[in-house]
Amino acid sequence: MILVTGGTGFLGSTVIKHLIDDGQSVIALKRANSIIPAHLKSSSLIEWVDADITDYFSLADLFPKISQVYHCAAKISYHPQDAAEMFQTNIEGTKHIVNLCLLHQVRLLHVSSIAALGKNKQGLPVKESDKWEFHRKISNYSMAKYESEMEVWRGIVEGLDAVIVNPSVIMGVGPGEFGSRTIFERVFKGNKIYPLGSVGIVDVDDVAQIMLQLMASPISGERFILNGANISNQELLNKISELMNKPKPNIAASRVVLSMAWRLSKLASYLNGKRPALTKETARAANSKLMYDNGKISKALGYTFKPIDHTLEEVINTYYVKTN
Repeated sequence: MILVTGGTGFLGSTVIKHLIDDGQSVIALKRANSIIPAHLKSSSLIEWVDADITDYFSLADLFPKISQVYHCAAKISYHPQDAAEMFQTNIEGTKHIVNLCLLHQVRLLHVSSIAALGKNKQGLPVKESDKWEFHRKISNYSMAKYESEMEVWRGIVEGLDAVIVNPSVIMGVGPGEFGSRTIFERVFKGNKIYPLGSVGIVDVDDVAQIMLQLMASPISGERFILNGANISNQELLNKISELMNKPKPNIAASRVVLSMAWRLSKLASYLNGKRPALTKETARAANSKLMYDNGKISKALGYTFKPIDHTLEEVINTYYVKTN
């Protein structure tokens, strides 16, 4: 039997869809208040279980019948007030999954993140071998994902059969809510500003298919960057704008502008009681020039990633009405 954590999430639900399309039975974990995607509600191949991965005993009873785990559950946040919960979910939850996989000799596919990767000091695209190093400007999310990945490496040293994937920003069309909605919403509402940085993008179907292929392979004790394309924020926003028939952004948001913006956003949150739309961490990330090398996974599986234009077209044609 296959266990998928974070079953109602964007990636987790997509992994489940691929598994049941293959005719495989799945135990899918979700929180008690999570909404099951409509496309997955009626499948007889899925057993939905309410469980919190930070509660060891809510997981332990499931593992005697489990042979494979896709660990997709994680908390993603760049808000300082979420840090404690994020560290507990991502690190403590992963520790429980690793320990139970070791105890029951279960193969693990762990979803990490590019946030757990190091920087390339020559300015080249980041590879799996680039070392993560702590510094004062690093985000809480990066620290949480790095520490959770370290739990998997600890398990591998202790004999765990595991593979790690480090996806870049995941986009695409899945069974439920789609990822990176904020970017598309901003353009749809008439965004005029573009940050000066760059990002890596990968389609959710590529991530899910690679995960299934890695799980079925003899590969163990390895990590793989999953990145379909490197693109500047300006080019990405331009592409989305063209597909939506919206004006392209024409105001560059420099580091100074973003620094002022997150401070104003924080001030506004004090006044209106709402979460700031922009935080110090998201502002810093927006102007970072991020690039990732997908050569290792492409060579290992002979995999060809979906072009980013196809991903953007699918998202917009599925979730948005083009305007003239």
